[in-house]
Amino acid sequence: MSPGRGMMNRRAVLLGIQIGAPVLVLLGWGLWSAGSVNIFYPPLTTILDVFQDTWLFERVGSDVVPSLANMLAGFALSIVIGVPLGILIGLRRTLRTALAPVIEFVRAIPPPALIPFGIVVLGVGTSMKVFIILMVGLFPVLMHTIDGVRGVDPGLLDSARAYRVGRRDRLVRVVLPAAAPQIFAGMRVSLSLSLILMVISEMVASTRGIGYFILESQRTFAIPEMWSGMVLLGILGYLFNLAFGTIERRALRWHHGARKGAS
Repeated sequence: MSPGRGMMNRRAVLLGIQIGAPVLVLLGWGLWSAGSVNIFYPPLTTILDVFQDTWLFERVGSDVVPSLANMLAGFALSIVIGVPLGILIGLRRTLRTALAPVIEFVRAIPPPALIPFGIVVLGVGTSMKVFIILMVGLFPVLMHTIDGVRGVDPGLLDSARAYRVGRRDRLVRVVLPAAAPQIFAGMRVSLSLSLILMVISEMVASTRGIGYFILESQRTFAIPEMWSGMVLLGILGYLFNLAFGTIERRALRWHHGARKGAS
């Protein structure tokens, strides 16, 4: 068998596993919940019917779009702030030493504890939600960027200096490519946390959003609706992770190729 055909067969097997596993979970869930009369565990068919009626596409504009807008805004700001700041701190030992206590202090505060502060300072609107998502999503990007910059091979930097490569070119052509895998790892963690905090921020002093819908459904004992919101979050999380993984593979194609060659 040729290497190309073997690689195609391997990809087909992996794709089959990736598709088959969720299908088996859904089948198991459907069989387990079939005929259930427990109000808290409705049949999967009921949940899917409610999901279709609720999210395709009745509440997309009123709940899904505002939630995703807040999440993506906070996530984007965490990258815009975290990457440059992480590079600067990673390159400057004095700055890293001075800011380490502050970073660790703020990072140790549980995310839900920031919500009252956000409400007092920014009110209960969109700004508060974006702020909460930013504050939680910032630190994975920041810390991974710092570690990535600090982990750059000193020999590469010495060689660049020896060839009199300018600071800007050293940053763009040496530091950033070497730190990119760590930076993307931090972005992936930040993306997951942004989705979580999107929901949490909408459960307090909010009148719209996926998190608000789930909490309000629980309060009014609309349990199938509550489950449908949870299913939607799972689907969104999977799609975001899939999209980010695709972007990461393309951006770090050279890195993955080097790892395969080394193995």
